[in-house]
Amino acid sequence: MARDYYEILGVSRSADKEEIKHAYRRLARKYHPDVNKETGAEERFKEINRAYEVLSEPEMRARYDRFGEAGVAAGAGAAGFQDFGDIGGFADIFESFFSGFGGVGAQGGTRRRSGPVRGDDLRLDLKLDFREAVFGGEKEIRISHLETCEVCSGSGAKPGTRPRTCTTCSGSGQVRRVTRTPFGSFTQVSTCPTCNGTGQMIEDKCEACDGKGARQVTKKLKITIPAGVDNGTRLRISGEGDAGDRNGPPGDLYVYIFVNEDAEFRRDGINVLSEIKLSYLQAILGSRIEVNTVDGPTELIVPAGTQPNTVMTLENHGVPRLGNPVSRGDHLITISIDIPTRITPEERELLEKLAKIRGDRTGKGGIEGFLGNLFHK
Repeated sequence: MARDYYEILGVSRSADKEEIKHAYRRLARKYHPDVNKETGAEERFKEINRAYEVLSEPEMRARYDRFGEAGVAAGAGAAGFQDFGDIGGFADIFESFFSGFGGVGAQGGTRRRSGPVRGDDLRLDLKLDFREAVFGGEKEIRISHLETCEVCSGSGAKPGTRPRTCTTCSGSGQVRRVTRTPFGSFTQVSTCPTCNGTGQMIEDKCEACDGKGARQVTKKLKITIPAGVDNGTRLRISGEGDAGDRNGPPGDLYVYIFVNEDAEFRRDGINVLSEIKLSYLQAILGSRIEVNTVDGPTELIVPAGTQPNTVMTLENHGVPRLGNPVSRGDHLITISIDIPTRITPEERELLEKLAKIRGDRTGKGGIEGFLGNLFHK
């Protein structure tokens, strides 16, 4: 009588998929024929593989739990059905049709799995000051990524040695399981659990990378920030992602831009926004004042009688358009009026004379009424 599959893997009947997978890998490493030369190791290894084959597949595991070995033995279909081996030809046709797509046949999937694999893309979040985002420029960043090991040239094997073909999948990187159903026999293909789909096993690992074929490296990069970037802008740095498996091309590095808030300026698309406060006399009489822009101090002419919340425009002092730095937005300046809460006796006397000239009624300390009429008349 065949041994209990749970007992073979040393797990309980309530074990989840990860526990079963972990137990299988541990035992497979221990009893693999290339590692364990003891008598009976090969048979034990076959038992372990069979147990994992059944318990790792939910439907097969359910049949095994209900019917035991009879429920998953070759020729046993769904419970209650007879053997449909006489229509096995359909499986051959099915397999041939899909083999070119790598879904079921071994050949198509094998070629792709054993070839170079592109490395993963990486993401880096970069914070910029307001003016750095407006005008761009060079920026030094520090990244950590996988680079192909120079000692083993990415093979993972110790110099002077070579990886061996995996004995579990014969180098295909895949294991196949035939399932018989009332509709015919279907071949299921999954990643080989021994070599994780590489098709190769490394006996003498490269000491520099511990057999991984790549090493984690931290380095500095100088990148160019284009003028006009904003929150959420994504920059692609080609070839600075993780190294690919089996000498595959590296992935890319994506730099996501985040712009720090500025104490003086805000941004609306390609326009820059700011506010300035004028005295009531500057607003009444008009003035020439110096204002700050992203380009530095600039003179602004305020016409006489300027009202509160007036928006004045400085053309071409905004943000360069991303991808077309010659085209720039404007700087929009909102005017606010500073009405004093305290004035000197001399100022009050002059303001009261002005109010009489204008015919404005003022109360005791009525400067507020006068100025209110002046700006909202």
